[in-house]
Amino acid sequence: MFNNLTTPVVFAGALVAATGVASAGGYTVPVVAEPVIAPVAAPVADWAGAYGGLSAGYVFGGDDRVGIHDPSDALLATPGSADLSGATYGVHLGYRWQREFRGRQIVYGPELAYEGSSADDSFDTGSASAESQLDNLIALRFKTGILNEAQNTMFYGIIGAMRGEFDYQVEGAGMDYDDSFDTNAWTVGLGVERMINDRVSVFGEWEYRDFGRTTLTDAAGYSTEATPEHHVVKMGVNFSF
Repeated sequence: MFNNLTTPVVFAGALVAATGVASAGGYTVPVVAEPVIAPVAAPVADWAGAYGGLSAGYVFGGDDRVGIHDPSDALLATPGSADLSGATYGVHLGYRWQREFRGRQIVYGPELAYEGSSADDSFDTGSASAESQLDNLIALRFKTGILNEAQNTMFYGIIGAMRGEFDYQVEGAGMDYDDSFDTNAWTVGLGVERMINDRVSVFGEWEYRDFGRTTLTDAAGYSTEATPEHHVVKMGVNFSF
């Protein structure tokens, strides 16, 4: 009789002991660590390096009031204005560096350009006439820009110097001048350039050019001051090397 009760009693005791151990320590769910994925930095568009390009533009907003002075520098007449307007075309070479500044990409560098032109203007009052034409110019510009968030578009400013060649003619009030002259200018402007792919981009620009005052004197000593300042808008394409 005693032996028949031994097995159930032992089993019950073991079950109670196991339950007590589980209750005392509690059940801990195993923690599975999530894999750590390092953030992937967005690629930086590369605008740095050498490039060349072509442009076409239009000159407008000229301001060149013609005055005629006698050999003693007395003003004889102000018959009109020869305010330049017309087409331009050009080629250019440049180099750009690229740096990060406060989380944004900055692009900057020099550009050397040659520009031909058919921009001109003339007038004839019957008693006096004048004609001015921009033949060509060579420019050295420095451009500094900032990229947008996508880094495919650059907004930039322009500052530079140039030397232009002009044909100039003034006749009337005793003056007879017909010659060409060279003069220097400073220029400022704004532009935007957009990448089409890694090698090709397109741009649009506005520039203001101030050539100052150049005194032109004919053989008899009569003189005038040429002031061929003007604005220009341009569109073009750049090719990265």
